Amino acid sequence: MRKKISGVLRFVCMVLLFRTAVAGTYPEKGASQVSLVPTFHCISIYWSPAQGGSDDEVSVRFREAGEKPWRVGLPLRSNPVATSECRADYRGSLVNLKPATTYEIALTLDGTDLHAECSGTTWREDFPVGPAIKVSSRHAALKVSQSGNASAYVLYDGAGCTIDTGNQDDVGIAVDASYIILRGFTIRNVKQHGIRIFSGHHIVIEDCDISQWGSEDEKGWGVNYQAGVFSKNKDLKAVVIQRCKIHHPSWDSNSWAEKHGPSTHPAGPQAIVFWESEGNHVFRFNECWSDKDHYFNDGLGAGENGSYRGFPGADSDIYGNYIANCWDDGIEAEGGDQNVRIWNNYLEEVLIPIANAPVSIGPLYVWRNISGHCYSPPGSSWDMTHGPFMKMGYADGEKWMTGHMYVFNNTVFQDNLGASGLGDGGRVIKHCTTRNNILHLREGERWSVADSRAHEDNDFDYDLMSGDFPSTHEPHGIPGVPQYVPTAGFDPETKTGMFQLAADSKGVGTAAVIPNFCEAVNGGKPDMGAHDRGMEKMKFGLRARFNPVSTLTKFNREQSNKSVEGVKE
Repeated sequence: MRKKISGVLRFVCMVLLFRTAVAGTYPEKGASQVSLVPTFHCISIYWSPAQGGSDDEVSVRFREAGEKPWRVGLPLRSNPVATSECRADYRGSLVNLKPATTYEIALTLDGTDLHAECSGTTWREDFPVGPAIKVSSRHAALKVSQSGNASAYVLYDGAGCTIDTGNQDDVGIAVDASYIILRGFTIRNVKQHGIRIFSGHHIVIEDCDISQWGSEDEKGWGVNYQAGVFSKNKDLKAVVIQRCKIHHPSWDSNSWAEKHGPSTHPAGPQAIVFWESEGNHVFRFNECWSDKDHYFNDGLGAGENGSYRGFPGADSDIYGNYIANCWDDGIEAEGGDQNVRIWNNYLEEVLIPIANAPVSIGPLYVWRNISGHCYSPPGSSWDMTHGPFMKMGYADGEKWMTGHMYVFNNTVFQDNLGASGLGDGGRVIKHCTTRNNILHLREGERWSVADSRAHEDNDFDYDLMSGDFPSTHEPHGIPGVPQYVPTAGFDPETKTGMFQLAADSKGVGTAAVIPNFCEAVNGGKPDMGAHDRGMEKMKFGLRARFNPVSTLTKFNREQSNKSVEGVKE
């Protein structure tokens, strides 16, 4: 059965009423209780109504507390996965929300009178600070062990502080604490990791500059998975890494043309590594880059891709980042991907901008990202083979490809040095819905969306594609090459970019309306790609901020206040 993007909006008499806003509490399968897990701009929704099933969606409405009109959310699909890591039969997210704001949420199981209401509050951006500990420059690791609490975080103030161990200590900062803020540190010359989180939760790392970490292994390359920020604690949750510069590790990773032991798979340092953590993290407004002699393996990622956890962990957000100089993946979001959201990132000089092989629980949401140049660094001895914008495919067999994913309004910005489409030519794709993407290929390439007989449960449509796609899909897709405004492109100095389509380009005003993700503007149809006309420049990295649209569009206002049998895009 094909996925329905808009779902059925049938709100009838309310027979069940629940008021819950406790993050991280998940009811047993078959229970009617709703669980919500917030971040700054998103809320994960979990619900297992007893009458649910694969043929019935859950329609979603939401509004700020105290507002009268309802807005429409993307419907939730039933997808129970046989693991204790799967938190509910119906899972999904509200996105583009305001911080520190309470939202009322109404859920209805289609075809029934089963109805639930709940409310949840997004995170505030100004964390409450209690005790402050001023840290001076030092030549030994800083051990952080004093915890705060939810109403008073302990601030470790590193403004003006440089931690340079002269490669004598394994880490720059060792964390064994909760409810803390690490702010303003410069960390360099450590043997393993810039910051290692051994234990704790509710940890904020901000405005830090981390470089020159890691060791050389016996093969002459950097040790795999040594990172600017590292954790191998499976209980780790609620970590915010924001406005940090993570760059220039001490050692290089191998490319796909160079052996690292018995394999040519890249291995070496990374910017952020969280190994199978609990999740509910936010990585935003960071800049992760290097030079031709000190490339990352992946930018953000970890291991155990064929699993029900992986990286980054459930209920996590990755947005507003600038990520470059990776021999493999810019963002490796692989494994469970349970309510994982990736948006508004700029990725360049990587093999694969966003890796998602596999998604075992889902849903994974990827929207409004920009893929720039994907090629070898200047002076490299090898012309790096570029990869697809999104990896797709599988890890350790197709048995892990059981989660849903949504890919909306991304732009492969092409000057014949960019990425290719989704899944290269023939990688297997399962449970994927696409809308409004610009999948512009290099000259001579064929597939904007991979084609395979093993594809399953996909809905590719409303994409602008310069290449081919599976023949049974894209009934509203547009073949052709996008044309951009004269000022289009990325400014590496300011980390800003213009990626708007020209007024006469294919894809202008032809995008599908997607509730809560890509909505109509004053009743008009939006554009395909990541950057609508009329919007300001897109911003990435340290200076970026995310400002969600707070006003109701004409489309959403009309549809949220009437009962219809199906919203047409």
